[in-house]
Amino acid sequence: MYASLQDKVALVTGAGAGIGFAVVGQLLEAGCHVVLNDLDPEKARDAAGSWEGAYPGKCLPFGGDAASLEVIGDMLDFTLEQFGTLDLLVANAGLTVFGDFFDFSPEDFRRILDVNMKGSFFLTQGAAKIMKEHQRGGRVLLMSSVTGIRCFPDLSAYSMTKAALQMMARNLVLALAPYKITINAVAPGATLTERTKKEEPDYEGTWGKLTPMGRVGTPEDVANACLFLLSDQASHITGQTLVVDGGWTAVGRSPDDLESH
Repeated sequence: MYASLQDKVALVTGAGAGIGFAVVGQLLEAGCHVVLNDLDPEKARDAAGSWEGAYPGKCLPFGGDAASLEVIGDMLDFTLEQFGTLDLLVANAGLTVFGDFFDFSPEDFRRILDVNMKGSFFLTQGAAKIMKEHQRGGRVLLMSSVTGIRCFPDLSAYSMTKAALQMMARNLVLALAPYKITINAVAPGATLTERTKKEEPDYEGTWGKLTPMGRVGTPEDVANACLFLLSDQASHITGQTLVVDGGWTAVGRSPDDLESH
């Protein structure tokens, strides 16, 4: 179905687990070469190594903080050294910090902005420069969230950054479309990952009740949407945000709603 992705080169950040890891798996299955980034170098090596048997030499790890301009530069250089070009970018690395607005610290605010906004912006800038120079077109995906569309308690700073990524996708159409580079955002809803399991003991049960489709999302649900937007089937789609939430943004319920009944 996605033959256009065969032999394309992709970079996916924050991919040691969860949604990013699932996106890497989909890209490898479609025939891509992938650089898999994670903040933890060991986690990146383990995640890339898990694909070695099925896709030998096709998935290479790169550990480091995707909010660091130095790491971003080194990561892009590594991608070019190993695979010669870059066709697809999935800026998936992100940070979630819950906190009451009245007590939220400047340190937490700065870190959220650095990871979710600065890192995504300058990684996209560096990747797009490569795509522009190589004149092969390209695809960029930003990882937003339903909290950038609907309000949720104690996520004011996080929600701001995720809404900003949607505007970034719209605005950069102006800069990137002349070079046949599309840019879109994906906004996952409640998704069962290693991180969300730790956030709430019965995350799957609670959010399954709050989601109109009756279940939480899986990393594969989000990865399927990403794969479409990275393919030639989506070559005329740019500046958009695709919500993958089982209908949650239509109702916007929170766990407090369950307790009130």
